Amino acid sequence: MTDHDQTHDWDVHALSGAYAVDALDDLERARFEAHLAQCAECREEVDSLREAATALGTADLVAPPAAVRDQVLAGIGRIRPLPPQSAGGTRATLRRRTPLLIAVAAAVVLLLGVGVASLQPWDGDDGPQELTAAERILNAADASTVEKSFPDGSSATIVISRSEGKALIRTTDMALAPDGKAYELWLQSPAGEMVPAGLMPDEADTTYVLDGDASEATGVGITVEPDGGSPQPTSDPIALFALDS
Repeated sequence: MTDHDQTHDWDVHALSGAYAVDALDDLERARFEAHLAQCAECREEVDSLREAATALGTADLVAPPAAVRDQVLAGIGRIRPLPPQSAGGTRATLRRRTPLLIAVAAAVVLLLGVGVASLQPWDGDDGPQELTAAERILNAADASTVEKSFPDGSSATIVISRSEGKALIRTTDMALAPDGKAYELWLQSPAGEMVPAGLMPDEADTTYVLDGDASEATGVGITVEPDGGSPQPTSDPIALFALDS
């Protein structure tokens, strides 16, 4: 008869999850380690739990919001241990409890040791961070792009989301505007009117969200204007991006 078949020792077996994440007091730890020396099944269970904890600890993890942490810990605190079973049912009960032990051990490791992994960008206790205007455009389901390359090897890309009502421009290696001049952006209306949409930053590589409502724009233009911009284009566009309707 193995140690796992002794009914009076059922509670010692149940300590494997807590032992794996170092959650026992000194007396419980001493008792369980004495048991562990003669119980191969518990040694295997502890090794398995520690491997799971190690794998969790190597993931990209961030701290959970306080509300999630408090709710999980409160739930764990309300769990009542099962009473001893008869000799015939003890081993089956322990085997049924093993997945729960693994889950609880993982929760303890995540919440108390290394934090909670999440697909949301948590910012401490303040909840998910809001996306920037550029991120909302780029992540929109209806985002579409139009790209132009210039003879000097530079390029510019327009990304527009009709649902967001916004467009942005991305430039790569773009030559800077001449002294005293600036690149001005324009949104072309369905009637063909060019509406000012902001001045591009004086940088070769930039991402800039255009001013104004782009939900019905038919095109985006770039002109060279005096510093400070103009209410209407004063030169032909150096680039005109036709947008899908």
